[in-house]
Amino acid sequence: MRQHRQRTARIRTVLGAACATLAAAALIGGCSSSGSGDSKASPTSTASADKPTSGGLPSDAKHNGAATQLEEDYQATIKAVLPSVVQITAGDSLGSGIVYDGKGHIVTNAHVVGSAKSFTVTLANSSQQLKASLTASYPTDDLAVIKLDNPPSSLHVAGWESSGSTAVGQIVLAMGNPLGLSSSVTQGIVSATGRTVSEPSGGGSPGATIPNMVQTSAAINPGNSGGALVGLDNKVVGINTLAATDPELGGSAAPGIGFAIPSDTVKSVADQLISQGKVTNSGRAALGVTVRTVIDSNFQPAGAGIVSVASGQAAAKAGLKDGDVITGIDSTHISSADDLTSALAGLKPGQQVTVHYTRDGAKRTASATLTQLQSQ
Repeated sequence: MRQHRQRTARIRTVLGAACATLAAAALIGGCSSSGSGDSKASPTSTASADKPTSGGLPSDAKHNGAATQLEEDYQATIKAVLPSVVQITAGDSLGSGIVYDGKGHIVTNAHVVGSAKSFTVTLANSSQQLKASLTASYPTDDLAVIKLDNPPSSLHVAGWESSGSTAVGQIVLAMGNPLGLSSSVTQGIVSATGRTVSEPSGGGSPGATIPNMVQTSAAINPGNSGGALVGLDNKVVGINTLAATDPELGGSAAPGIGFAIPSDTVKSVADQLISQGKVTNSGRAALGVTVRTVIDSNFQPAGAGIVSVASGQAAAKAGLKDGDVITGIDSTHISSADDLTSALAGLKPGQQVTVHYTRDGAKRTASATLTQLQSQ
């Protein structure tokens, strides 16, 4: 059995979209308890480890008490949430998922399910392998829902935190099945929110550009994809999806930089996939064009060339045509098809933008009102 290959993101791609600054990780400092000191005070010492603080307890006792409390919080969250995190086997690959409802729906990454239609699911609290089938997949946001064929009555359904409550510095636990090690947990903090991240293409599925992702220092490894990123309030913050790599180090993993799809996006997409079998309200902006990267005379990317324009969509209404080359959206320079996808990921339907483009070598601009990205 090969573990599911972890999606990765290039650091240069994702670090430009920060909306928050990482605070000092003081919250984790309490995890290490110091050793007990000598109970006898030195005659020449002006302070002692046993000297009461203003709260009436020795400082070391307070420190140890805080560490013990944090440890208990970790254990309580693991006990409450881990049973809702499952292992998914799709063909010869392995990933993770989260029990979404009592009917047996499980939400995971689209790249975990790939092109498969049937799956084997193992619950965290059982060794029994359960059969499941695909409900629907939405590669645009790298999300999918599968459903157990015969869901047991003992299913443990996860609770979800509102994305607006996720804060930088918040302690989080990543739960999943990394490298086939079932029901594993790693810990870290929320390092940033609002990241726009582009996944690489490969494995038979197109790379997705996903906005508003949660960045975390919790370790995310192959097999973690589709698992839960959880706060100490026992609520799922997001779905573990990819880890960053450093292109200057030959594409090796960048420790402590992982990303999760935020809970609000997960819930919106999952609800639509379950009720309609597709996404009709993506909340994402589109121009209504199919594009390819255009290369200039120096063999460098020079823009997003329009291959086709959808009738009635934003580009058509703005007067854009097949053969035009988009070079900018407002003040954002566009040199490739990926650049255009990333720029649109940070915008909303109904927003008006200025499109910079060339037609027959002449520079032009057009005002476009963005429309809704349609389900693939």
